[in-house]
Amino acid sequence: MDARTKILNAASELFLEGGGDALSVRAISKRAGLSTIGIYSHFQGKQGILDALYIEGFNLVREAMDVIPEGRASKEQVLEACLGHLNVGEKYEAHYRLIFGESDAGYQPSIEAIAARDSAFSKLVRVAGSYLSEEASVTQRRQIALDIWAIVHGYVSISHHVVFADGLELDWKTMALRVVEVQLDAIKSS
Repeated sequence: MDARTKILNAASELFLEGGGDALSVRAISKRAGLSTIGIYSHFQGKQGILDALYIEGFNLVREAMDVIPEGRASKEQVLEACLGHLNVGEKYEAHYRLIFGESDAGYQPSIEAIAARDSAFSKLVRVAGSYLSEEASVTQRRQIALDIWAIVHGYVSISHHVVFADGLELDWKTMALRVVEVQLDAIKSS
């Protein structure tokens, strides 16, 4: 494993353990088994590490939705893209928590990080919007993308923070996909 990967893995672990407050160059270097100088040679401190995690997180979300060729999407393809998004939230929990608001209070995404975020949302607009009729406006395409994003994100966030389901076997992915399917069916019937 290269030093950059070690640093990002260490930062992810620390973020999950204690949020943004747990991230310091010293703590990351200790966890990664590298010197603080090694951290600074790969990143420009904590901000650079957070940016790298943020960019990776949104790139993972965007790539997970890359299931639809150009043209119209079927309901199954939109659901497959949503499942990809759900899988990212489960597998890359630290990234997901960072990109969706559990970041360090002092963290401000860089221009490059904001571009990664916007690219992921644009991908969802294309995926979800391609399910609509060709006459659908940009506003309608963005609205369905926001609706789906809110549903999927809501289920991922709840699965990360669930405290009320002690003893229940909940299948968050199936639950989320069922609600997205209801939303898509409602669109087709309107």
